[in-house]
Amino acid sequence: MLHARVQAVEQTEEAVRGHALGRVLRDVQRRLLAAPQDVRDRLQPWLERAERIRSQRPKDKHKLYALHAPEVECIGKGKARQPYEFGVKVSVAVSAKQGLMVGARSLPGNPYDGHTLAEQLEQTTVLLQDLGVKPHTAIVDLGYRGADADIGAVTLIHRGKSRSLTRSQRRWLKRRQAVEPAIGHAKHDHGMKRCWLKGAEGDALHAVLCAAGFNIRWLLRAIARRGIAPAFLRSLWLLSALAASASRLATLARPALLVGAAR
Repeated sequence: MLHARVQAVEQTEEAVRGHALGRVLRDVQRRLLAAPQDVRDRLQPWLERAERIRSQRPKDKHKLYALHAPEVECIGKGKARQPYEFGVKVSVAVSAKQGLMVGARSLPGNPYDGHTLAEQLEQTTVLLQDLGVKPHTAIVDLGYRGADADIGAVTLIHRGKSRSLTRSQRRWLKRRQAVEPAIGHAKHDHGMKRCWLKGAEGDALHAVLCAAGFNIRWLLRAIARRGIAPAFLRSLWLLSALAASASRLATLARPALLVGAAR
């Protein structure tokens, strides 16, 4: 009985919100008839979004969740504490030994993780091309299972292959969890948790800039711990693809990657 009453109240509130928004939209449309053409052109996208919000239903797909950011999506996290999160998925690639971010890109449309690995490896290859190295191993979680055919010669390591892994590959697999704190620091310390830039292009720029901030802070910590000379020489090959001495620094490269999706 209590559940039925709560459901009835929620349905009534939803109907009231829909009727109220509809009245406001009709009133604005009537007033726009006497407005100049440039004013109508500026307000038309907002009216279309408001009408989309009014007409959408809870079970509809591709709903509009934010009036100011239509690219926002509902992403299921599968956690009891926070089952859903609203935003845009970001893929992050971290070097397996040094823990530096060598790739970060936004993934609009909330694609399946396994379908994004090839794009992430492509970005990482482009960023490292001036250093003369390419990623040869990707250490991932089970969300990327089945992506072997899409990544060419890159070796894919995940827990589902535990029976066929060599001893060295098993040691690499233990490093996969290192990408999780990197994602956490990028979200909470470097602003990746909320994007203030506009549109899908802003999301892509924001992901790259947050990864750059993560690497700069890593370099500053290394300088404070070891001094500027050794820290600079050991991390220059990862921090700057514009290094003139790329061929000399390529011997320091460790292009095995830890790949994860930030949600």
